[in-house]
Amino acid sequence: MTPSEFVCALEAASLPNVFNPWRDHCAVHDRGDAAALRRENLRLFLDRAIATEVSTMWVGRDLGYRGGRRTGVPFTDEVHLATASTLLGDIDLIRATEGPVMAERTAAVIWRVLEQVRQPVVLWNVFPFHPHMAGDPMSNRCHTRAERDETWPLLEALVEMVQPRRIIAIGRDASLALADLGVDADAIRHPSYGGQAEFMSGMFALYSPSATGPPLFDAVSPPLGRRRLREAP
Repeated sequence: MTPSEFVCALEAASLPNVFNPWRDHCAVHDRGDAAALRRENLRLFLDRAIATEVSTMWVGRDLGYRGGRRTGVPFTDEVHLATASTLLGDIDLIRATEGPVMAERTAAVIWRVLEQVRQPVVLWNVFPFHPHMAGDPMSNRCHTRAERDETWPLLEALVEMVQPRRIIAIGRDASLALADLGVDADAIRHPSYGGQAEFMSGMFALYSPSATGPPLFDAVSPPLGRRRLREAP
């Protein structure tokens, strides 16, 4: 499967009380072509990651309403969309929403660490979409086992496409879900609910020069330069 085929498979999925950012349209925040922009953002992200032979995937639980739901790139809010573009060699990741830029705390911590990573990583979630409470699309909830089982082939296809040497589960929910699906992964504390320091120290310990696995961190690497967020014309 290619990144384009994978994005098409994502687009085809539709579930109740679930927002699929690569298919669905938010009447409150989205541009008219938002779903198409998010599909292209993800396709570019995966194309470049595979072209640069990424060795690692970071996998969380599911999308949140302030981050990947709006951008189409997991663990990436609009504040860090330009940073993601730079990390992957100045690809054009474009904002798909209107109104004020929205920040997500988890994304800020994730990208604070990623700015010190020598190579890009593939960011994903066990459940790839944004599950929300019935009647409240701007809420977050944990996906159900039935929802996870229904979308498991998508995660399986992505792992097969990327062929990572290491998978890192971000948070207990993601770790348990991956184990339930038979996927080997290193477990790291999720940065939310006071877990920022433990998440960051865990990542640096996991990828220190003495750690087992591919070295990703460079102690002398300068942080990525900031660019203005590009909006579609």
